[in-house]
Amino acid sequence: MLRTRLCDVLGIEVPLIGAPYGPFDQVELAAAVCESGGLGSLGTAVRPVADLRRQWARMRELTDRPFAINHTLRPLNEEAFQATLDERPAAISFHLGVPDDLVKRAHDAGILWIQQVMDVRQAEQAVRAGVDVIVAQGGEAGGQGGEVSTVVLVPQVVDIAAGTPVVAAGGIADGRGLAAALVLGAQGVAIGTRLLASVEMNIAQEWKSRIVAAEARDTIKLAHSDRFMPPFSRPDAYGFPRSLRTAFLEDVEAHPERVQPAEAGPRIVEAMLTGRGHEFLPFTGQSAALVHEILPAAEIVRRIVDDAETILRRTAEACTRAAPH
Repeated sequence: MLRTRLCDVLGIEVPLIGAPYGPFDQVELAAAVCESGGLGSLGTAVRPVADLRRQWARMRELTDRPFAINHTLRPLNEEAFQATLDERPAAISFHLGVPDDLVKRAHDAGILWIQQVMDVRQAEQAVRAGVDVIVAQGGEAGGQGGEVSTVVLVPQVVDIAAGTPVVAAGGIADGRGLAAALVLGAQGVAIGTRLLASVEMNIAQEWKSRIVAAEARDTIKLAHSDRFMPPFSRPDAYGFPRSLRTAFLEDVEAHPERVQPAEAGPRIVEAMLTGRGHEFLPFTGQSAALVHEILPAAEIVRRIVDDAETILRRTAEACTRAAPH
């Protein structure tokens, strides 16, 4: 079994984190990732706290293994964050900014902190804040992120991480991606798009089918997301979503002035909470081009880890054979 120091830090068996998906219900998926030896995650965005508590209770019914609860600065819901501290998950994951005050509150509660970063500046902030794990997320990723590619960002973050385990995210959907991440110096990977197209993920079948059919260029980076997404809670936060195309998004990108934030934002939140989010904003990364079928989460995790082990072993053997004697 492939194991790195990340596993020791998080109390997991394989170096794989399932990404959080904001407001989308992913309890069954997260539990399946946990039961497969990875770290499952649960999003919190725009959901009422009572709903979140029901999800957390269901999660604990399905697994007794460590899991993470995610928060962001778009926006930060203080009530939900405090409820998370009270819940005491193994870890809090966070992105779209590095809030050192929140890191301290989590540590004071005995909770690990997983900080996603999109550039070197954020990675330096994360190190100073004393986070436990740094996720270096490349611009290939779905959802909200930056612009630097994974293969460029990960080595930079590893170089300044001061021993903090680094996790690679963005563009990773199979064992080749995990093997490459380890070679770049990461201690594991975070998987998003590949797990969206899993049996357990509670999104519309249409969205999953579009992921399977998509090419990398079918996903677009949205420059005008401020026209329809919640504002950032702090001035130094940023991030731009990547999504499959929809008629709504193409209109926003072509004519942002036509979209009225006071109308579009609530309409999209309502759609996401009622299972129609894919009609407006089907977050998806470029790794959709590597996804060819919908599978159970346990099978996805097993294949990624087993294939990475095989690739690394064969690569080492090939290098040994090629070495001069």
